[in-house]
Amino acid sequence: MLLGVYGAEVVKVEPPEGDWSRYLGTTHGNHTALSAVYNRGKRSLCLDLKHRDGIAIAKRLARDCDVLIEGFRPGVAARLGLGYDDLARDNPGLIYLSVSGFGQQGPYAKRPGSDSVAQAFSGLVSVNVGNDKTPHRVGTTISDVATGVYAFQAIATALFARATVGAGRWIDVSLTQSTAALLGHKVAEYVLEGGAPRALNVPAGSYQTTDGWLMVTLVNEPQYKRLCAAIGREDLAGDPRFSDFARRADSADALIPQMRDVFLTQSSEAWLERLHAADIIAERILTPGDWLHNAHVEATKAAVCQDTPGVGPVYAPRTPGMMGLSEDQLCPAPDIGADSRAVLLDAGFEPNAIDDLIKTGAVRTPVR
Repeated sequence: MLLGVYGAEVVKVEPPEGDWSRYLGTTHGNHTALSAVYNRGKRSLCLDLKHRDGIAIAKRLARDCDVLIEGFRPGVAARLGLGYDDLARDNPGLIYLSVSGFGQQGPYAKRPGSDSVAQAFSGLVSVNVGNDKTPHRVGTTISDVATGVYAFQAIATALFARATVGAGRWIDVSLTQSTAALLGHKVAEYVLEGGAPRALNVPAGSYQTTDGWLMVTLVNEPQYKRLCAAIGREDLAGDPRFSDFARRADSADALIPQMRDVFLTQSSEAWLERLHAADIIAERILTPGDWLHNAHVEATKAAVCQDTPGVGPVYAPRTPGMMGLSEDQLCPAPDIGADSRAVLLDAGFEPNAIDDLIKTGAVRTPVR
């Protein structure tokens, strides 16, 4: 999707049943929300890769493309004759990117992977402990999305390098490594502190008010004193148990319940006025729907909406860093095989040959 946002012509090769994202969640027409958002900007070519003609078509398209992305388990693409070594012989400039759960090498390479598995394996779940003391997965497909972002970054860099050296390359991106990369300093903390590290900025966290929830945070000591003054608890600023970040982390069980009791006494808006007046970093905890209709989001056009056939209006956050509003013109997510005929015509196949491929089942088009 990101490649399409930035102007690439993207052909998504799907199996006859469609890709898995079309069925993960509530379906709307031939899409779920996952499919309707992340298949934007793509054309769908439906091939049966169990059919020798389907394999032949994929190979032919790979000879002329700049980038090929595959998401099979390690070794499957090579067995189909669609591995990097086979394709690069005919297309030495090919940027070939493999996405998998655990990477192409190593003792876990053949293990099945998913977003939830990647969150667990990478350590992300372990640092996302709730008030119930239970480690939780993040409630969105953050590993899938992060992997896509890192993959896009790697592809863009490889294309830039190819302009100089003229050769392509094989890029290995995994869900588990991408998710671990999001943790950044947490791995270093664990080693340097000899185990699970202290909380970074106690009493930062989520606090319930009379009509909702706030996120309150602080990044330096003066902010803690201003926070205590803003909520009318100057005594907490002078308590030696809470005199610095390290002591507050060690005494969190004594401090945070007192903060919670205070925030329960007023509305979110009332607290935000006081906190912002004291230059404290705080904001409401919004639902995705709250975010979409927030005045700031609407004023900055931070969301994009596209009408998707069979689904209706599909809203998504705008891609950060885009120049202009080109994302508004992305084609909506296609039905399975919606562009099969057009893609093959563009690739030089004769109309009669396409008809024959459809008759044999190697190519599929939507059932009307």
